[in-house]
Amino acid sequence: MAGRGNYVQRDRAPTAALFTPLKVAELTLRNRLAVAPMTRVSATSEGNPTQRMSDYYAAFAEGGFGLVITEGLYTDKAYSQGYLFQPGLSDEAQGDGWRPIVERVHGQGARMIAQLMHAGALSQGSIYRKDTRGPSAVRPKGQQMAFYRGTGEYPMPVAMSRGEISEAVGGFAKAARLAKESGFDGVEIHGANGYLLDQFLTEGINLRDDRYGGDIEARLRLIAEVAQAVRDAVGPQFVVGVRISQGKVNDFVHKWSGSEDEAARIFGLVGRLPIDYLHTTEFEAWRPAFGAGASLTALAKKHVAIPVLANGSLHDPEQAAGLIESSEADFISLGRGALTNPDWPRRVTAGASLEAFDPGILSPIADLENADKHRAGIVPVAS
Repeated sequence: MAGRGNYVQRDRAPTAALFTPLKVAELTLRNRLAVAPMTRVSATSEGNPTQRMSDYYAAFAEGGFGLVITEGLYTDKAYSQGYLFQPGLSDEAQGDGWRPIVERVHGQGARMIAQLMHAGALSQGSIYRKDTRGPSAVRPKGQQMAFYRGTGEYPMPVAMSRGEISEAVGGFAKAARLAKESGFDGVEIHGANGYLLDQFLTEGINLRDDRYGGDIEARLRLIAEVAQAVRDAVGPQFVVGVRISQGKVNDFVHKWSGSEDEAARIFGLVGRLPIDYLHTTEFEAWRPAFGAGASLTALAKKHVAIPVLANGSLHDPEQAAGLIESSEADFISLGRGALTNPDWPRRVTAGASLEAFDPGILSPIADLENADKHRAGIVPVAS
């Protein structure tokens, strides 16, 4: 375990492990610190990035992070969009909009990866479709998220046809190609948090009786097909990652039914895909994944031969470094810690204090405009 209580002081700064370079395939990162993907619903209504988004992402690079991962970008104009004002990577205009943002991040010495996302049955706002698609006609648990402009229950999805599955796979591949053309250093396939690829993996949500349903290998088939299609689209030198989780945005406490044995099978299969890193996310990355035993990131590290990126409440520097020191992860990503302290790496290096997370910056709408107003002391109004 890599908690604060059992961190072993070395003959160097306790956070030094965070500030060594890391090579991910052909990409060299200046440190082990990444900005986690965080949905900010701040694009234009057509999904194009804005100047405010450019400033937002550039601030992380200027603040010393080695890697910046975008929020989830929708991948097609069929059923992938999850939220109104979510940015996309589904056409050349959207791709062109990301080019100057990537250049600004590169200009500050950081690398940038585009996270590719299909919301599936969790879509609660799309300009392209009024209905939703998922692996099966199973209504998602919980309520739509108000701070992403949702209200009430999730709609009942329609089970995807084989043609619609192929369309979704093609959307990931096209988005990856556009990411490469726009200057990104890689893409991350969003297979976590309850979105489409995770829906296909999850028992009780995926009730299919075709080649995409049944045992773990079948339920992972869509992730495998997406990974291969993305790799074919971008070639062997472009970084491709996958994000995996147990919990979901609409079901935080979900656990895989087979515990560590199922985790071993999932990570064993994912680790054989043509990808370059695996991104695990839990609420607290260092906690046992199944009540006792190893953390999810440690299980991933045990069963894959590629770098593992750990996410989950790692804003305490020594705790973050501890995961790397204990070989439970190769690098770490920060969400709330980066949101509050976009210069987190520079502060830690200088021994400066870190600001505590203020949930007010995500309320009532989790967009950048409301965050700016909150910091300025202006009471924001839901829109």
